[in-house]
Amino acid sequence: MTSAMWALTVGALLISMLLVGKRFAGLPISAAMIYLGVGYALGPGVLDIVHPDPVRDAAAYVHWAEAGLLLSLFGAGLKLGVPLRDRRWLVPLALAFPSLAWSVAWIGALAHYAVGLSWGAAIVLGAILAPTDPVLAAGVRAEAGDDPDPVRFALTAEGALNDGAAYPFVMLGLALLAAPPSPHWAWYWLWHDLLWATLAGAALGAVFGAVLGMLIVHLRTRRGSALGLEEFLVLGLISLTYGATSVCQASPFLAVFAAGLALQRVRERPLPGTVRLGRARAAQADAPAQRAVHSHHASAALTEAVLGFNGQLETLAELGLVVLLGALLPRAPWRLGVAWGFAALVFVLVRPLALLLTPGLGAARGAARPLLAWFGIRGIGSLYYLLYVAPLAPVPALARQWADFTLITVAASVLLHGLSVHPMMAWYGRRRRPPAA
Repeated sequence: MTSAMWALTVGALLISMLLVGKRFAGLPISAAMIYLGVGYALGPGVLDIVHPDPVRDAAAYVHWAEAGLLLSLFGAGLKLGVPLRDRRWLVPLALAFPSLAWSVAWIGALAHYAVGLSWGAAIVLGAILAPTDPVLAAGVRAEAGDDPDPVRFALTAEGALNDGAAYPFVMLGLALLAAPPSPHWAWYWLWHDLLWATLAGAALGAVFGAVLGMLIVHLRTRRGSALGLEEFLVLGLISLTYGATSVCQASPFLAVFAAGLALQRVRERPLPGTVRLGRARAAQADAPAQRAVHSHHASAALTEAVLGFNGQLETLAELGLVVLLGALLPRAPWRLGVAWGFAALVFVLVRPLALLLTPGLGAARGAARPLLAWFGIRGIGSLYYLLYVAPLAPVPALARQWADFTLITVAASVLLHGLSVHPMMAWYGRRRRPPAA
């Protein structure tokens, strides 16, 4: 596909979503379903304008998927204003770590016994498919603030955390694929891939987000400088965090999420003798400029501006990556019954069973539990890990198997969860709404 055709296709899709995107809000379909259909139509399945390959072209596309994930994780951190010591964090932490481990184990067991993959290859597939998605979960995504809906908060935080938590299991599977594994590989995996990557990534991201946020708020409120150019802050902080964690061999996904969390929690130290802007003053045309330098409002104004720009980038990343996913789908054997059965078991057996076996989910009661069990949305995180491990497979045939199961499972998730999100969230809203007096 020529650059002119790419420009024509992407431009037409962007303008179309601008003109008619709001019309889909009341329909039982998601934007991701539209992007998926467009990508499939562009690929070998229909028009054959583009013909990407998940194994041959993995190195070319993996950085696209990685960039989209980083933007989404940073945005998730900015939205989740629940205090870190709040008990509401127990549910997403349980979902993102012990529940993820159970999911890797169950998916790996299915892949080993039902598909015939070796244990190393099966664990890699489990790690690819276990993390849930922060990009495609628009229908259940938490709104910004410190008092979000508990289900939306849990699913958003889980999707942000477990993309980084899946990395050690990917490395575990790859280590088991080595013939023979290197000496002391288990200790190296435990210390380097699990503990160091997780803890160092979270710590580095928190430090960068907090320090940079405090510096900018200080410069704005005390010096009246460092104003505007929030796009520089978004891209700069993500790039700085990503580069530092790469040098330190820590988890960039957890780091970027932690940077967003830390930046959102930066608070001003109001100047003596100053008062907050009143409602009338805040409604004036020059209010945004005043809030940006006001010692009572600067941090909130910074977070809002950064979140707005990052949200636009997230939308573009979602569009590009789901179109790519749709174009890749013809490479998967759609008539392969075992792959469809495998995907069904991931959704209706593995996810609920992993939640059942996970301690710490006692706070999720009533109508919340079936929603948490069903909305284990697979998406860009799984696509990224597939593209990451495909070149590392010992034989191309194994990479093809990973691609077949991953593409079908993610496509099924886009369709099934996209169709069910509106009716299920409406049902959940009715269950949570207090009865009329």
